[in-house]
Amino acid sequence: MTKLVVKSFAVSLDGYGAGPAQGLDHPLGVRGPELMQWFFPTRTWRAMQGLEGGEIGVDDGFAAQGMRGNGAWILGRNMFGPVRGPWPDEDWKGWWGEEPPYRVPVFVLTHHARAPLPMKGGTVFHFVTGGIHAALERARDAAGGLDVRLGGGAATVRQYLRAGLIDELHLAVSPVLLGRGESLFRDLDLHELGYACDKTVAGERATHVIVRRT
Repeated sequence: MTKLVVKSFAVSLDGYGAGPAQGLDHPLGVRGPELMQWFFPTRTWRAMQGLEGGEIGVDDGFAAQGMRGNGAWILGRNMFGPVRGPWPDEDWKGWWGEEPPYRVPVFVLTHHARAPLPMKGGTVFHFVTGGIHAALERARDAAGGLDVRLGGGAATVRQYLRAGLIDELHLAVSPVLLGRGESLFRDLDLHELGYACDKTVAGERATHVIVRRT
């Protein structure tokens, strides 16, 4: 059965999934890259950049698992790019260059229609204006029985959590205090929504927490 999962979502000790002032110069917000210091040294991340080497261990194991078993992705518009409002043109094709790492259909939540965007390597971006349920329905249809991975950002994950649609959430909790930014848990009562912590695993640079819908 296809599940909606969040994998390798980095969050600070004080609950922020991105820093403030996200934009072209700061895709993850100011100080946001500090959340990803567990991920950048891994063999999985280096292989995604076409590089050799990298660390193996607990962090790399979770990173590698996050890239397996995904038949489709869902992204918030901010995860696709910094453009706001109506699309001024179709020049912007994402943060990743001509060959994004997804290699499956990706459904981007937006209020503004845009034609599907095929990229090298099998990624096709589909722009969904019908909201989170419409995006999930389309992603499940496209996933072919595999999981649908929800890539974020924090506001998008929060919407799906509030609707009780996420089956499993893997948080990579980094030992960082951002102080401000995009809060993952703002106005959420995960216990009341039916979620519980299933396990925690200490990694080399992050603590990995698995939360499941009960």
